[in-house]
Amino acid sequence: MADTIKDRVLTIPRFERVPWLIHGFGTAGWSEEDFGKAGKRCGFRLVILAQVHSDTVHRLDGAPARRPQGDALITGRPGLFLTIKTADCLPALIVDEERRVIAAVHCGWRGTLKRILERVVRDLRERDGSDPSKLLVALGPCIGPGCYEVGPEVRAAFEEAGFPPGVLRERISTPGKYLLDLREANRGQLDRAGVKRENVFSFDACTHCRSDLLSYRRDKAKKKRMFAFIGMKG
Repeated sequence: MADTIKDRVLTIPRFERVPWLIHGFGTAGWSEEDFGKAGKRCGFRLVILAQVHSDTVHRLDGAPARRPQGDALITGRPGLFLTIKTADCLPALIVDEERRVIAAVHCGWRGTLKRILERVVRDLRERDGSDPSKLLVALGPCIGPGCYEVGPEVRAAFEEAGFPPGVLRERISTPGKYLLDLREANRGQLDRAGVKRENVFSFDACTHCRSDLLSYRRDKAKKKRMFAFIGMKG
């Protein structure tokens, strides 16, 4: 999958071909101030979630008075920047070209365990009439499967939730610890929901390994986050 970097923002070429769409995955070099200025220049209102690692989904008909508490946003209204903040978790952006509906989803391990991405696709199908096989999905940078160490309680929770064994593997160098493939766990949800793999575009970069990306696990003292965003032009 090819990707481009423009002004410290990662974009997906397939999404750039949608004429009414604006999107991007901000890197470590793109601050909240930069993001705010970019939104104003485009004439967009920012909508930033108060993320709580849940499966709560909000639908927006306009800019809310306060930050919604949850981990996914859906809208069919132009002029809104749906925004996800991450620093190891997986950001996902969804587009329905036919129905002109978009979504932004924050997929940490807890939200992934609750199948939040699958829930958003189901919501689009049931409430907007979206055909999952025609949805476009962009997965941004997140911590990679070689760096995301978790304990046995997380492994047990994923097994109990019915995730395939391949999303977790034992860390040979650290007995009792496991490595979680967050990206593949969410790709599997898209498969289950009926999204075609050829319509899933992934920026396969590890936030923990790349110095131009932010990682909570690598830089715990820092509170900075990267911003993934998606919006519809009027």
